[in-house]
Amino acid sequence: MSIEDKIQSLRNQLNYHAHRYYVLDDPEISDAEYDRLYYELLSLEQQHPHLVTPDSPTQRVGGAPLDVFNTISHSIPMLSLDNAFEDSDIIDFDARIKKLLETDADIEYVVEPKLDGLAVELVYVNGVFTVGSTRGDGVTGEVITQNLRTINSIPLRLFNNAHPIPVRLEVRGEVILDIPSFEKLNKQREQDGEPLFANPRNAAAGSLRQLDPRITAKRPLDMFCYGVGIADGFTFQNHIQFLETIAGWGLKVNPLRKLCKGTRAVIAYYRELGEMRENLNYEIDGTVIKVNDFALQRQIGIKTRSPRWAIAYKFPARQEVTQIENIIAQVGRTGTLTPVAIMKSVNIGGVEVSRATLHNQDEIDKKDVRIGDWVVVQRAGDVIPEVVKVVESRRDGSEKPYKLPDKCPVCGSHVVRIEGEAAHRCQNISCPAQLKEGIKHFASRGALDIEGLGSKLVEQLVDKGLVKDYADLYDVSTEQLAGLERMAEKSAQNIIDALEQSKRIPLDRVVFALGIRFVGEHVARLLVNHFGSLDALKKASYDDLIEIHEIGPQIAESVVEFFSEEKNLRAIQRLQAAGLQMKAESVVKGDTFSGKTFVFTGTLETMGRSDAEKLVQSLGGRASGSVSKKTDYVVVGRDAGSKADKARELGVTILSEDEFKTMIG
Repeated sequence: MSIEDKIQSLRNQLNYHAHRYYVLDDPEISDAEYDRLYYELLSLEQQHPHLVTPDSPTQRVGGAPLDVFNTISHSIPMLSLDNAFEDSDIIDFDARIKKLLETDADIEYVVEPKLDGLAVELVYVNGVFTVGSTRGDGVTGEVITQNLRTINSIPLRLFNNAHPIPVRLEVRGEVILDIPSFEKLNKQREQDGEPLFANPRNAAAGSLRQLDPRITAKRPLDMFCYGVGIADGFTFQNHIQFLETIAGWGLKVNPLRKLCKGTRAVIAYYRELGEMRENLNYEIDGTVIKVNDFALQRQIGIKTRSPRWAIAYKFPARQEVTQIENIIAQVGRTGTLTPVAIMKSVNIGGVEVSRATLHNQDEIDKKDVRIGDWVVVQRAGDVIPEVVKVVESRRDGSEKPYKLPDKCPVCGSHVVRIEGEAAHRCQNISCPAQLKEGIKHFASRGALDIEGLGSKLVEQLVDKGLVKDYADLYDVSTEQLAGLERMAEKSAQNIIDALEQSKRIPLDRVVFALGIRFVGEHVARLLVNHFGSLDALKKASYDDLIEIHEIGPQIAESVVEFFSEEKNLRAIQRLQAAGLQMKAESVVKGDTFSGKTFVFTGTLETMGRSDAEKLVQSLGGRASGSVSKKTDYVVVGRDAGSKADKARELGVTILSEDEFKTMIG
């Protein structure tokens, strides 16, 4: 097989498996096998750059950041839809269509979920994705081709199937961000001190309008296609046929579409989708109802800004106006203080709401929310309701500004805000509000690995008052454990044995187990390697810490704040008295990797990342958490992310897990 044929074969395989994974949600191979194919293709293309084509799976993320988005005119305007809010609106819509068509027969409609995202258009020329743009004002949109290429559910080349691919195909659809990804993105932005997105739609729009496509690529956007512009070389008879045909070409369409005859069936399916709404992992705010037959659509025609043959039937509003009676600080399981508005009860989407999150002090200040304000509140799915904005016109001067307290409302300990973070946090690891989650982390595999100390047992130990801080774990007796629910004497003894074994865990894992903000497994090893004992680390100043390679201002400030809390020092003193390791062991066993820096990214198949990093250190090398020009090797596992991309940009040697294992013998 020639190099050209080999490269094309790999591209075909990768396109096929990406479609099964991202569009059909029915993968046939493991992530590791997909990665193997991907890096094989990447290697061949690097050796033969003249064979790289824009539709290759390796070319999804690329191109320099733009200075500004160009604009483009749509061949056919992307129209908006009229809205319906009552069943009677749908009956009137149907009556108008029947009058235009001069018929009394039931009309065949297609009902689809109305997605709450950003409308875009994809243009394929000879089956290759060429241009992508936003809806804009319907006539002119912004060119966002580079960003749309990063979305894995958008094929860069259409599949050949039973139907010939048009010379030019314009497909319209909605780019969305699912709810779990939205919540994860906002959580990360909160940790990074960045403003939060109000909802998944804003997050999707903000992600697509990044001038740097590498930022867009980090966000797991998705797209469902639902409309057609020009199809040069293929004629569709109706909407259902259009959706089924483009699905065969590899484009993603929503599986919840339904063909309905007459308004009774349309309204019944609207109700069904309304019930399904809360269980979907993406936002929908209604249904879209379209006449199925394209010939009838042309006969019915369009108005200036909207088609006469389609309508959006919106679900009940999820926003209402109410008054804030008080604001309190709620302490979460990680010690974060979240301001919560206590409001006059209001019904939003069938649910009585009297509390809403204000996220953090920055959001309160940005929105200028005060006690006594009238505010717009929204609820989305199972997400806690939030205050969207203040109705300033209803202020009378009695409203009071609010600031988060500097003492924890639960335990009275210091509340700190690390520079660069939006969150205010209680630093006390024994704070009752965060104790359960703290102990679960303390006992986790990467920390002290206390086998058998699971969530339910931790809940019982704390609820019954047997454990009030980490050190109390080592005072619990076999009899006390055996007296708990679902705990036999043998199981209780196993826990005691596991606690005893945990006393021999290396110091770096003890430091990680303490749950210091920003101190993960890698940073814990850096600190222990530098200071050698917990005693020395406790006394370290900000300046001492900042001098360590890879320790930045956020980490340094967090460590200093943690050890300045008297209650934390008392808990550590008790852990030391219980017999935990407080000094580092010497781990250097060789100098094979002396002077070499390794970065690990993705999931390794045969060893944990922390084990691999320790192995590098034991051979005289250094394991880093970030890629730079000084990095010698980047070891890539399954689901490798931006670190692998950066390594390629900088020309750093990339190793597979097998290649790394060969290096260490």
